[in-house]
Amino acid sequence: MMSRKQQAKGFTLIELVVVIAILAILAAFALPRFAQLSEQAHNSSVQGTSGALSAGVALAKAQWVGNGASTASADRTDLSGFGDETIEVSEEGWPVATGGYTGESDGTVSMTADRCVQVWQALLQSNAPTVSTGTGEDYTASASGSECNYTYTLDGEGNTIEYDASNGDITTTIN
Repeated sequence: MMSRKQQAKGFTLIELVVVIAILAILAAFALPRFAQLSEQAHNSSVQGTSGALSAGVALAKAQWVGNGASTASADRTDLSGFGDETIEVSEEGWPVATGGYTGESDGTVSMTADRCVQVWQALLQSNAPTVSTGTGEDYTASASGSECNYTYTLDGEGNTIEYDASNGDITTTIN
């Protein structure tokens, strides 16, 4: 005859069903929260990158002023003392390219997608999000007039960072 201790091994069917039901209820509440955390992480990434770009623009302008250039006729050669000294600035001291920028004859700033990529890469430190004019990177760069538009591609929400090279403004749009 088996002792009572030997017969009490394992779980009953009712106990297993109760545990599975509890796990299902927890999963129903947890999964939407995890999805929301992913969205918040993407939004925080865009906001952090925007802040880093804004700081880079401000530092470049500060270096330009610190170098003694504060007039509209200032030289637009490589910005001495900033980064690897390849960034070029507009007549107002805002970053516009890393090579071959001569400015417009009327003093306006005209950006291209390639110049936008150059500004991004020159201002942001290593390990920054990647950017290109094509696909397959963290951000896609495009230009319109004096503005650079950086579209965040990793979440498909169309979040953007805009940099206006005529006045240094950074605008972040989270959708």
